[in-house]
Amino acid sequence: MQVATNPLLSLRALGRAAAHVLAGLAAVTFLGASLPASAQQCEDPKVLRFSIIPTQETVRELTLYKPIVDLLAKNTGKKIEFYMPTSYSSVVEALMGKWVDVAVLGPESYVIAHNKDPNIEVFATYYKKKLGVQEAGPGYKSLLISKKGSKFTDIPSTKGSVMLLVDPASTSGALIPESEFAKKVIKMPLKEYFSRVAFSGGHDLSTFAVADGKADVAFVASHRFMNTIGTGKVKLEDFNILWSSPLIPQDPFVYRGTLCPELKHKIVETFTTLQNTDEGKKFLENVDSEKFVTMKDSDYNIIREAGVK
Repeated sequence: MQVATNPLLSLRALGRAAAHVLAGLAAVTFLGASLPASAQQCEDPKVLRFSIIPTQETVRELTLYKPIVDLLAKNTGKKIEFYMPTSYSSVVEALMGKWVDVAVLGPESYVIAHNKDPNIEVFATYYKKKLGVQEAGPGYKSLLISKKGSKFTDIPSTKGSVMLLVDPASTSGALIPESEFAKKVIKMPLKEYFSRVAFSGGHDLSTFAVADGKADVAFVASHRFMNTIGTGKVKLEDFNILWSSPLIPQDPFVYRGTLCPELKHKIVETFTTLQNTDEGKKFLENVDSEKFVTMKDSDYNIIREAGVK
């Protein structure tokens, strides 16, 4: 999907169901159509704008973030507004356009964003709990999945099959399959090995498509895959795991580097001390994590080495 001409979606556009969910997010309000004031040497806005890379369950995910949004508002003394994303690239463009101050990106979209604007800085990421195929720690893997009971039981059997990627800017759902899998496993471009390659728009959408027989195989992130399993709509035993990648650093939490140092410190401290507060513990439980750990730009060099410029 392309970035919307008006990047701020109205509450009505989310539909009645979404409006019902968002009504419970007292600390989260939606932006108006005006752009922020011109950049200053050190910015201390009255409102912090927050966004996340989109999934089919983006509105549902907002309810998971409510404890952290409340805590962030309390610790910074700022009102928190939410920017509704339309794609991975829309969040990057929003950061660059100063419509968003704090965001959750994918590893590849972070590297792309940082290369375009060095003021977009990573500060932390999740330290995940072990859950199913997701290992404990600040990393995850790209998985190639197929439906249990199908003829796709190993990598050779997938030749000529219909395969789904997630988004052109997805790390585990595009970059790693095109680098690690294509170059080192099948040793040819994905489009030559599979009969059809398409983008689903979300790790959950890819998982459901495989489960429903609408695609033969798909590349998904281990933690996003387990999040989809957690919805109860599919089960882990419904799938074969045909391949897994080397470890990838978890989704980076970023802010605009032009924010004032004291404000950035409060943001970092909010995330890295979550395990010490009731609100933080609730959020960590919601996202299957033990804590947050600080991250730096060089932690994502593995993404650059995979081919991101």
